[in-house]
Amino acid sequence: MRHKVAGWKLGRTTSHRRSLLRNMATSLILEERIETTVPKAKALRPQVEKMITLGKKGDLSARRQAAAYLMTREAVNKLFDTIGPRFGDREGGFLRIVRVGWQKGDGAEKAFIELLGSEKLQEEKRQKRAETRAKRTAEAKKAMEEAEAQAAPGEPAEDSEKKE
Repeated sequence: MRHKVAGWKLGRTTSHRRSLLRNMATSLILEERIETTVPKAKALRPQVEKMITLGKKGDLSARRQAAAYLMTREAVNKLFDTIGPRFGDREGGFLRIVRVGWQKGDGAEKAFIELLGSEKLQEEKRQKRAETRAKRTAEAKKAMEEAEAQAAPGEPAEDSEKKE
């Protein structure tokens, strides 16, 4: 039985587990949504909630503690400039874990872990990807039309290449 055994080992050594959680916390703060396995998401939740609590405090000591844990300066700045004020009046429960299916290789259960209120950011990313995809499709269509126009009107494009 695992009475009073806190935390998740995740099948890793202490240093590997610490690095994994620090990297995931940094990515989650920067991206506001990441996909991972359910046990990793559950292990990550308390770490990120502590970071957000530090971001809500906003003083120099909290900034230094967050900088000691997070991997990049951009993550620290985003935590204190945007994420901390976003959750200023909220006491806890800053994250959401949404189960999405199973991993193909080993059958592990996958989940999205995301900050509450990140829906706007995700919608902006979706729109940007859609615009990029539409632009790329239009460029490809234009290139195809130009290639067809270069071929002689009466001859297929393959025959004109053979003659040259």
